[in-house]
Amino acid sequence: MGTTKTSIFSKELNEVAAFAKAISHPARVAIIQHLLSRQTCVCGDLVDEIDLAQATISQHLKALKEIGIIKGSVEGTSTCYCMNMERWNDLKSQLESQLLSIEHCSINCC
Repeated sequence: MGTTKTSIFSKELNEVAAFAKAISHPARVAIIQHLLSRQTCVCGDLVDEIDLAQATISQHLKALKEIGIIKGSVEGTSTCYCMNMERWNDLKSQLESQLLSIEHCSINCC
């Protein structure tokens, strides 16, 4: 498989692509929804709420943490997670400006 040429694209486009990739799994969307609805740090209840194995939840949390939309803090033997609202809002704005603001083609091309 060939390498991707991400360097030929702007920082903003690469960030939008990373954001889209990070939220492309339904479990990650469910995690985000849960964290947004709680508006507080969540420690152990993600496994109960989303009904996936702890290891699977941890992998999804890692992907979301890598792009910075969630934060984690260690409290005793567990890690508590919450949304990084500044990063979340920044990425949502980038997504909107890069994709959602594009006007539809007025020519019937298909």
